[in-house]
Amino acid sequence: MPDTVIIGAGQSGLSVGYYLARKGVDFQILDANERVGDSWRKRWDSLRLFTPARYDSIVGMRFPGPRHSFPTKNEMGDYLESYARHFNLPVQTSTQVKRVSRQNGKFVVTTNQSTLEADNVVVAMATFQKPRVPAFASELSPDIVQLHSTEYLRPSQLNEGDVLIVGAGNSGAEIAMETASNGHRTFLAGRDVGHIPFRIDGLPAKLVLAPLIFRVVFHRILTVDTPIGRRVRTKVLFPGGPLIRQRPKQMAAAGIVRVPRMRGVTNGKPLMDDGTVMDVANVIWCTGFDHGMDWLDVDVFDEHGQPRHRSGICDECPGLYFVGLHFLHALSSTMIHGVGRDAKRVASEIAQH
Repeated sequence: MPDTVIIGAGQSGLSVGYYLARKGVDFQILDANERVGDSWRKRWDSLRLFTPARYDSIVGMRFPGPRHSFPTKNEMGDYLESYARHFNLPVQTSTQVKRVSRQNGKFVVTTNQSTLEADNVVVAMATFQKPRVPAFASELSPDIVQLHSTEYLRPSQLNEGDVLIVGAGNSGAEIAMETASNGHRTFLAGRDVGHIPFRIDGLPAKLVLAPLIFRVVFHRILTVDTPIGRRVRTKVLFPGGPLIRQRPKQMAAAGIVRVPRMRGVTNGKPLMDDGTVMDVANVIWCTGFDHGMDWLDVDVFDEHGQPRHRSGICDECPGLYFVGLHFLHALSSTMIHGVGRDAKRVASEIAQH
């Protein structure tokens, strides 16, 4: 039996594995997907990362390709698979964790393959595991194509006709731009989340702003150790962050129409906050996620359903750790270049105990 079980073979889990291997800790990484990197490959076809390749490396292995290019989702998935192979990390794929409980001072990890006991468990998963769709979605007409953003891959999945995208965050804005450019009249419902004040692919971003934002502001200033970081954490942890690639002017120029929040369904059609009934052929839910950790049978969750921890270390349940959560320690904690510091901290804690 391994000393430590890591749940999730994404950038967070692999980073923890890298450090544990160098500290001589016996561990096993479990992942529900068939291949390492599939969590990226399964997202919509046109998805590109928001960070350029120079910030997409995890510890010990440079991301291939031009430094200022924005990798595709498949390139990221293939990089993670190559990383696990290069460092010979013990990853067991097609292994879905059904339950983690605490018994007699050990963690019992029950999967679809077997049951493991371990002294430590690292939950190396983002907070984006269980798609959230409002209950009234079931009242929409069966003639309307409904997809959550996790199910949307390409415009060919849609009916001819108008598209209503519910949720105006980054996923909603990116998908709206794609459906609009493919001939669908597109409506975007939800509050204005704002946008970053520069173009991520512009020359100022490449030369000055990206290093300043990603390496200094997101990684060093906006952390749980600073007053401003703690204030920002409260604001972004639940409502979500600003648009990164898209701009209101760009979306308006593409013909995307902003509409109020969707509040329900009437006669099988979407009903908006201002009383408007939308006669659309498609609805794409970009309404976010629940953490999806119902299988974690340990009392460590707060009133919002978020796990309680100290920069990834769960003091209430010794031996339980988290990596990859939104703003785990800093705003960069869910960014590829930011997971290494969190992984190193957690691996050092495991090795010491």
